[in-house]
Amino acid sequence: MKYLLIALALIFCACQNQPITDEGFIEVKGGKIWYKVLNPEAEAAPVMIVHGGPGSRSCNTIEGYSLLAEHRPVILFDQLESGLSDHPNDTTLWKLPYFVDQVEAVANHLQLDQYHLLGNSWGGAIVAEYMLTKETKNVASVIFSGPLLSTPRWIEDAKVLLSRLSQPVQDTIKKYEALEEYNNPYYLAATDTFYANFLSRKQWPPQSYTACDTVPGFNSKIYNYMWGPTEFTATGTLQDFDRIDQLHKIEKPTLFIAGEYDEVLPETLELFQSKVKDSEVAIVSNAGHSKTTDNPEEFAEKLESFMSNVE
Repeated sequence: MKYLLIALALIFCACQNQPITDEGFIEVKGGKIWYKVLNPEAEAAPVMIVHGGPGSRSCNTIEGYSLLAEHRPVILFDQLESGLSDHPNDTTLWKLPYFVDQVEAVANHLQLDQYHLLGNSWGGAIVAEYMLTKETKNVASVIFSGPLLSTPRWIEDAKVLLSRLSQPVQDTIKKYEALEEYNNPYYLAATDTFYANFLSRKQWPPQSYTACDTVPGFNSKIYNYMWGPTEFTATGTLQDFDRIDQLHKIEKPTLFIAGEYDEVLPETLELFQSKVKDSEVAIVSNAGHSKTTDNPEEFAEKLESFMSNVE
Protein backbone atom coordinates (compact mmCIF):
# COMPACT_ATOMS: atom_id res chain seq x y z
CA MET A 1 0.00 0.00 0.00
CA LYS A 2 2.88 2.36 0.88
CA TYR A 3 4.46 1.94 -2.56
CA LEU A 4 1.09 2.36 -4.26
CA LEU A 5 0.56 5.70 -2.51
CA ILE A 6 4.04 6.83 -3.53
CA ALA A 7 3.38 5.84 -7.14
CA LEU A 8 0.06 7.68 -7.16
CA ALA A 9 1.73 10.74 -5.66
CA LEU A 10 4.40 10.70 -8.35
CA ILE A 11 1.77 10.41 -11.09
CA PHE A 12 -0.16 13.31 -9.55
CA CYS A 13 2.95 15.49 -9.41
CA ALA A 14 3.82 14.63 -13.02
CA CYS A 15 0.32 15.62 -14.10
CA GLN A 16 0.58 18.89 -12.19
CA ASN A 17 3.84 19.74 -13.97
CA GLN A 18 2.68 18.92 -17.48
CA PRO A 19 2.85 21.87 -19.90
CA ILE A 20 -0.43 23.56 -20.67
CA THR A 21 -2.08 22.16 -23.78
CA ASP A 22 -0.91 23.76 -27.02
CA GLU A 23 -4.47 24.49 -28.17
CA GLY A 24 -7.78 25.22 -26.49
CA PHE A 25 -10.38 27.77 -25.48
CA ILE A 26 -10.50 30.41 -22.75
CA GLU A 27 -13.62 31.90 -21.19
CA VAL A 28 -13.89 35.69 -21.52
CA LYS A 29 -16.74 38.16 -21.30
CA GLY A 30 -19.04 37.31 -24.21
CA GLY A 31 -17.86 33.76 -24.92
CA LYS A 32 -14.74 31.67 -25.53
CA ILE A 33 -11.59 32.62 -27.40
CA TRP A 34 -9.42 30.07 -29.18
CA TYR A 35 -5.65 29.91 -28.73
CA LYS A 36 -2.78 27.84 -30.09
CA VAL A 37 0.86 27.59 -28.98
CA LEU A 38 3.46 26.76 -31.63
CA ASN A 39 6.42 24.79 -30.25
CA PRO A 40 5.35 24.98 -26.58
CA GLU A 41 8.44 23.04 -25.45
CA ALA A 42 10.93 25.69 -26.66
CA GLU A 43 13.03 27.17 -23.87
CA ALA A 44 13.19 30.86 -24.86
CA ALA A 45 10.56 33.27 -23.57
CA PRO A 46 7.31 32.98 -25.53
CA VAL A 47 5.86 35.70 -27.71
CA MET A 48 2.13 36.39 -27.82
CA ILE A 49 0.72 37.61 -31.13
CA VAL A 50 -2.30 39.94 -31.17
CA HIS A 51 -3.73 39.86 -34.68
CA GLY A 52 -5.12 42.66 -36.80
CA GLY A 53 -8.53 43.55 -38.08
CA PRO A 54 -10.78 44.10 -36.27
CA GLY A 55 -12.18 40.82 -37.50
CA SER A 56 -9.08 39.11 -38.86
CA ARG A 57 -7.86 35.67 -37.69
CA SER A 58 -4.67 33.82 -36.78
CA CYS A 59 -4.79 30.88 -39.17
CA ASN A 60 -3.32 32.73 -42.15
CA THR A 61 -0.24 33.71 -40.11
CA ILE A 62 0.58 30.28 -38.63
CA GLU A 63 2.87 29.39 -41.53
CA GLY A 64 4.81 32.65 -41.24
CA TYR A 65 5.11 32.60 -37.45
CA SER A 66 6.24 28.97 -37.54
CA LEU A 67 9.66 30.32 -38.53
CA LEU A 68 9.76 32.31 -35.32
CA ALA A 69 8.63 29.22 -33.40
CA GLU A 70 11.90 27.49 -34.26
CA HIS A 71 13.40 29.43 -31.34
CA ARG A 72 10.56 30.09 -28.88
CA PRO A 73 6.88 29.31 -28.20
CA VAL A 74 4.58 31.47 -30.31
CA ILE A 75 1.14 32.07 -28.82
CA LEU A 76 -1.64 32.85 -31.27
CA PHE A 77 -5.25 33.55 -30.39
CA ASP A 78 -8.37 34.66 -32.20
CA GLN A 79 -10.09 37.66 -30.68
CA LEU A 80 -13.78 37.38 -29.84
CA GLU A 81 -15.80 37.68 -33.09
CA SER A 82 -12.83 36.36 -35.08
CA GLY A 83 -11.73 33.03 -36.50
CA LEU A 84 -12.33 30.01 -34.26
CA SER A 85 -13.40 32.10 -31.28
CA ASP A 86 -17.06 32.68 -30.45
CA HIS A 87 -19.05 35.16 -32.51
CA PRO A 88 -21.68 36.57 -30.14
CA ASN A 89 -22.40 39.46 -32.55
CA ASP A 90 -22.80 41.79 -29.56
CA THR A 91 -21.81 45.35 -30.43
CA THR A 92 -21.65 46.29 -26.74
CA LEU A 93 -18.46 44.17 -26.60
CA TRP A 94 -16.89 45.86 -29.61
CA LYS A 95 -14.86 48.26 -27.49
CA LEU A 96 -11.11 48.42 -27.00
CA PRO A 97 -11.05 47.52 -23.26
CA TYR A 98 -12.75 44.16 -23.94
CA PHE A 99 -10.02 43.22 -26.42
CA VAL A 100 -7.36 44.29 -23.91
CA ASP A 101 -8.99 41.99 -21.35
CA GLN A 102 -8.60 39.08 -23.79
CA VAL A 103 -4.82 39.54 -23.89
CA GLU A 104 -4.79 39.45 -20.11
CA ALA A 105 -6.98 36.33 -20.12
CA VAL A 106 -4.54 34.47 -22.39
CA ALA A 107 -1.52 35.49 -20.29
CA ASN A 108 -3.26 34.39 -17.09
CA HIS A 109 -4.54 31.12 -18.53
CA LEU A 110 -1.10 30.12 -19.79
CA GLN A 111 0.52 31.36 -16.56
CA LEU A 112 3.12 33.40 -18.43
CA ASP A 113 5.95 34.61 -16.20
CA GLN A 114 7.97 36.41 -18.87
CA TYR A 115 6.77 36.92 -22.42
CA HIS A 116 7.08 39.24 -25.37
CA LEU A 117 3.95 40.96 -26.65
CA LEU A 118 3.46 41.67 -30.37
CA GLY A 119 0.55 43.67 -31.75
CA ASN A 120 0.02 43.63 -35.50
CA SER A 121 -1.96 46.44 -37.17
CA TRP A 122 -5.19 46.82 -35.12
CA GLY A 123 -3.50 44.51 -32.64
CA GLY A 124 -1.05 47.36 -32.04
CA ALA A 125 -3.89 49.46 -30.64
CA ILE A 126 -4.79 46.61 -28.28
CA VAL A 127 -1.19 46.14 -27.13
CA ALA A 128 -0.69 49.88 -26.60
CA GLU A 129 -3.82 50.01 -24.45
CA TYR A 130 -2.69 46.92 -22.58
CA MET A 131 0.66 48.53 -21.77
CA LEU A 132 -1.06 51.73 -20.64
CA THR A 133 -3.82 50.21 -18.51
CA LYS A 134 -2.76 46.77 -17.24
CA GLU A 135 -0.09 45.28 -14.98
CA THR A 136 2.90 44.65 -17.27
CA LYS A 137 5.60 43.29 -14.94
CA ASN A 138 5.66 39.98 -16.85
CA VAL A 139 6.07 41.63 -20.26
CA ALA A 140 9.71 41.36 -21.38
CA SER A 141 9.33 43.53 -24.47
CA VAL A 142 6.77 45.09 -26.78
CA ILE A 143 6.64 44.81 -30.57
CA PHE A 144 4.43 47.04 -32.69
CA SER A 145 4.14 45.57 -36.18
CA GLY A 146 2.66 47.95 -38.76
CA PRO A 147 0.69 49.31 -35.81
CA LEU A 148 -2.49 51.31 -35.52
CA LEU A 149 -1.53 53.76 -32.77
CA SER A 150 -3.37 56.79 -34.15
CA THR A 151 -6.24 56.74 -36.63
CA PRO A 152 -5.60 60.32 -37.78
CA ARG A 153 -1.96 59.43 -38.45
CA TRP A 154 -2.98 56.21 -40.22
CA ILE A 155 -5.26 58.18 -42.55
CA GLU A 156 -2.47 60.70 -43.23
CA ASP A 157 -0.20 57.84 -44.28
CA ALA A 158 -2.98 56.36 -46.42
CA LYS A 159 -3.34 59.64 -48.30
CA VAL A 160 0.37 59.60 -49.08
CA LEU A 161 0.14 56.02 -50.35
CA LEU A 162 -2.96 56.76 -52.43
CA SER A 163 -1.07 59.61 -54.10
CA ARG A 164 1.47 57.04 -55.34
CA LEU A 165 -1.16 55.15 -57.33
CA SER A 166 -2.13 56.01 -60.91
CA GLN A 167 -4.39 59.00 -61.40
CA PRO A 168 -7.32 56.91 -62.76
CA VAL A 169 -7.23 54.75 -59.62
CA GLN A 170 -7.14 57.83 -57.39
CA ASP A 171 -10.02 59.41 -59.29
CA THR A 172 -12.13 56.26 -59.03
CA ILE A 173 -11.60 56.03 -55.28
CA LYS A 174 -12.44 59.71 -54.76
CA LYS A 175 -15.55 59.47 -56.93
CA TYR A 176 -17.17 56.52 -55.19
CA GLU A 177 -16.15 57.61 -51.70
CA ALA A 178 -17.90 60.92 -52.33
CA LEU A 179 -20.98 58.92 -53.34
CA GLU A 180 -20.44 56.50 -50.41
CA GLU A 181 -20.79 53.64 -52.89
CA TYR A 182 -18.28 51.40 -51.18
CA ASN A 183 -19.57 48.23 -52.83
CA ASN A 184 -19.42 49.57 -56.38
CA PRO A 185 -17.34 47.15 -58.49
CA TYR A 186 -15.18 49.98 -59.87
CA TYR A 187 -14.44 51.16 -56.34
CA LEU A 188 -13.61 47.61 -55.22
CA ALA A 189 -11.26 47.14 -58.16
CA ALA A 190 -9.48 50.39 -57.28
CA THR A 191 -9.13 49.41 -53.62
CA ASP A 192 -7.66 46.08 -54.74
CA THR A 193 -4.92 48.06 -56.46
CA PHE A 194 -4.15 49.75 -53.14
CA TYR A 195 -4.11 46.39 -51.31
CA ALA A 196 -1.88 44.76 -53.93
CA ASN A 197 0.68 47.52 -53.45
CA PHE A 198 0.59 48.09 -49.70
CA LEU A 199 -1.30 45.31 -47.92
CA SER A 200 0.13 42.15 -49.47
CA ARG A 201 2.46 42.57 -52.43
CA LYS A 202 3.18 38.87 -52.84
CA GLN A 203 -0.40 37.59 -52.88
CA TRP A 204 -3.46 39.66 -53.55
CA PRO A 205 -6.11 38.38 -53.29
CA PRO A 206 -4.70 36.32 -50.40
CA GLN A 207 -4.25 32.60 -50.93
CA SER A 208 -6.29 30.06 -49.02
CA TYR A 209 -4.12 28.56 -46.30
CA THR A 210 -4.71 24.94 -45.30
CA ALA A 211 -4.84 26.03 -41.66
CA CYS A 212 -7.84 28.21 -42.55
CA ASP A 213 -9.90 25.47 -44.27
CA THR A 214 -12.32 25.08 -41.35
CA VAL A 215 -12.03 28.59 -39.93
CA PRO A 216 -14.71 31.28 -40.44
CA GLY A 217 -13.54 34.02 -42.78
CA PHE A 218 -12.78 37.67 -42.14
CA ASN A 219 -15.51 39.32 -40.07
CA SER A 220 -16.38 42.35 -42.18
CA LYS A 221 -19.23 43.37 -39.87
CA ILE A 222 -17.01 44.19 -36.88
CA TYR A 223 -14.41 45.67 -39.23
CA ASN A 224 -16.95 48.07 -40.73
CA TYR A 225 -18.43 48.90 -37.33
CA MET A 226 -15.14 49.67 -35.62
CA TRP A 227 -13.00 50.80 -38.55
CA GLY A 228 -14.78 51.43 -41.85
CA PRO A 229 -15.22 50.25 -45.45
CA THR A 230 -11.53 50.18 -46.46
CA GLU A 231 -8.04 50.38 -44.99
CA PHE A 232 -7.82 54.05 -45.97
CA THR A 233 -11.31 55.19 -44.92
CA ALA A 234 -12.16 55.29 -41.20
CA THR A 235 -15.83 55.84 -40.40
CA GLY A 236 -16.28 53.56 -37.37
CA THR A 237 -15.84 53.80 -33.62
CA LEU A 238 -12.03 53.92 -33.93
CA GLN A 239 -11.94 57.04 -36.09
CA ASP A 240 -10.78 59.23 -33.18
CA PHE A 241 -8.40 56.68 -31.63
CA ASP A 242 -4.99 58.22 -30.85
CA ARG A 243 -2.35 57.16 -28.32
CA ILE A 244 0.73 58.94 -29.70
CA ASP A 245 0.91 61.35 -26.77
CA GLN A 246 0.85 58.46 -24.27
CA LEU A 247 3.52 56.25 -25.82
CA HIS A 248 6.16 57.77 -23.53
CA LYS A 249 4.55 55.86 -20.66
CA ILE A 250 5.74 52.54 -22.12
CA GLU A 251 8.89 51.59 -20.21
CA LYS A 252 9.68 48.21 -21.75
CA PRO A 253 12.14 47.57 -24.60
CA THR A 254 10.10 48.29 -27.71
CA LEU A 255 10.42 47.50 -31.41
CA PHE A 256 8.48 49.30 -34.12
CA ILE A 257 8.59 47.22 -37.30
CA ALA A 258 6.96 47.56 -40.70
CA GLY A 259 7.33 46.40 -44.27
CA GLU A 260 9.18 48.48 -46.85
CA TYR A 261 5.84 49.16 -48.54
CA ASP A 262 3.69 48.98 -45.41
CA GLU A 263 0.53 50.97 -44.78
CA VAL A 264 2.47 52.56 -41.92
CA LEU A 265 5.19 54.80 -43.33
CA PRO A 266 8.80 54.68 -42.03
CA GLU A 267 8.58 58.30 -40.87
CA THR A 268 5.53 57.38 -38.79
CA LEU A 269 7.47 54.56 -37.13
CA GLU A 270 10.24 57.05 -36.39
CA LEU A 271 7.69 59.39 -34.81
CA PHE A 272 6.45 56.56 -32.58
CA GLN A 273 10.01 55.54 -31.75
CA SER A 274 10.86 59.08 -30.67
CA LYS A 275 8.18 58.85 -27.97
CA VAL A 276 9.47 55.64 -26.34
CA LYS A 277 12.78 55.83 -24.48
CA ASP A 278 14.09 52.28 -24.99
CA SER A 279 12.93 51.59 -28.55
CA GLU A 280 14.11 50.97 -32.08
CA VAL A 281 12.79 50.75 -35.65
CA ALA A 282 13.19 47.92 -38.17
CA ILE A 283 12.04 47.70 -41.79
CA VAL A 284 11.35 44.41 -43.59
CA SER A 285 12.41 44.61 -47.23
CA ASN A 286 10.11 43.70 -50.13
CA ALA A 287 7.08 43.53 -47.84
CA GLY A 288 3.78 45.31 -47.48
CA HIS A 289 1.57 45.28 -44.41
CA SER A 290 1.33 41.46 -44.45
CA LYS A 291 4.90 40.66 -43.54
CA THR A 292 4.23 37.01 -42.63
CA THR A 293 3.16 36.54 -46.26
CA ASP A 294 5.46 38.88 -48.18
CA ASN A 295 8.79 38.22 -46.46
CA PRO A 296 8.34 35.89 -43.47
CA GLU A 297 12.01 34.91 -43.29
CA GLU A 298 13.35 38.43 -42.80
CA PHE A 299 10.42 39.35 -40.56
CA ALA A 300 11.11 36.39 -38.25
CA GLU A 301 14.85 37.11 -38.29
CA LYS A 302 14.38 40.73 -37.19
CA LEU A 303 11.86 39.78 -34.51
CA GLU A 304 14.11 37.05 -33.12
CA SER A 305 17.16 39.32 -33.14
CA PHE A 306 15.30 41.94 -31.11
CA MET A 307 13.86 39.49 -28.57
CA SER A 308 17.15 37.65 -28.15
CA ASN A 309 18.94 40.91 -27.45
CA VAL A 310 16.33 41.83 -24.84
CA GLU A 311 16.82 38.47 -23.14
